[in-house]
Amino acid sequence: MYTYTRFNYYMKQKQYLMKKRITVLGAGLVGSVIARDLAENHSVTSVDIDSESLEKLKDIDGLEVLQADLSDQNLIKKAVAGSDLVVGAVPGFMGYKTMKAVIEAGKNMVDISFMPEDFMNLDGLAKKHRVTVVADCGVAPGMGNIILGHHNRQMHVKSYECLVGGLPVIREWPYEYKAVFSPIDVIEEYTRPARYIQNYEMVTKPALSDPELIHFEGVGTLESWNSDGLRSLMQTMKNIPDMIEKTLRYPGCIEYLRVLRESGFFSYDKTEVNGAKIRPIDVTAKLLFPKWKLKPGEEDFTIMRIKIGGTENGQAKTITYHLLDRFDREDQIISMARTTGYTCASVANLLLDGGYPEIGVSAPELVGAVPGNLGYILKYLAERKVIYRIEES
Repeated sequence: MYTYTRFNYYMKQKQYLMKKRITVLGAGLVGSVIARDLAENHSVTSVDIDSESLEKLKDIDGLEVLQADLSDQNLIKKAVAGSDLVVGAVPGFMGYKTMKAVIEAGKNMVDISFMPEDFMNLDGLAKKHRVTVVADCGVAPGMGNIILGHHNRQMHVKSYECLVGGLPVIREWPYEYKAVFSPIDVIEEYTRPARYIQNYEMVTKPALSDPELIHFEGVGTLESWNSDGLRSLMQTMKNIPDMIEKTLRYPGCIEYLRVLRESGFFSYDKTEVNGAKIRPIDVTAKLLFPKWKLKPGEEDFTIMRIKIGGTENGQAKTITYHLLDRFDREDQIISMARTTGYTCASVANLLLDGGYPEIGVSAPELVGAVPGNLGYILKYLAERKVIYRIEES
């Protein structure tokens, strides 16, 4: 009995010593899931300006909360001062300045903010401060990039297609959609020109273009359309002749989104209303968010199909990854937060375990290119019941 007690004490002390200090910036639907997950094995501080979001986290073991305005870069630097690693989970429009502040604080970082700016512009600053930053580390972009980076290392890839969407289980008129991210970030998908690679050349088309109806087992027929989701792949994977990413929604969504877009409701240009200058996008986001917000208990699902074609050892090969993840009823966690947040958390643990020590700002496909990393991440996700089914032909 004495020996067993001493052994338990030793293991607890060892576990305590191995714990790292992680600061998660942003306590929204995804940031809170990341913080909860990482707090199981590390000492985590969740930082946000919203006291209501922090209130939901304050009683979790291993997790502390800090209320702070993350638009203030000096406050960010103070918040992360004692961290071994920082996770960025702020809205996209705050992402670039947040990443810059973390780098200047000399901290390693994993980020999911989906910023509109080119995060590689911060690579020189990150190298100057000798820090490792992995950007775009969600489900898409993120997991799709990691998968492609892995296979691009071991086969001659000729084509890459990623179809992805997060949707409510119940289709509620008129939008049949619920958002788990900042409304403005969602609207960006409907306005930002879509870029893809065809025969090694970049093709640019309007968002929502080239609609296609596609059947998915377990879900039914969904509508796909061009979106600007390739991001860093267009620079890091120039050896691949054909690459495209398309967003999935319920059939019929494109038409009403085009009407809103063409009518100017998504415009960032200020217009005068009763003597006040306002941006239509701000009004639209304010009006739509309550209608797009998942109510307590409402369920969602995430669907993704990644198809990679090419040759390996001189033989034609196609590898397809299928993901159909659903709302976690037991823990009441939405699927998009699970698939995005757990991917980010897995890479955070990977960095802490020394699995990616590269200095500078990296896209997630570079993490996937390191032998063993994809297996590490898939195992981490599977332990949380986020399962990728893989087919080869």
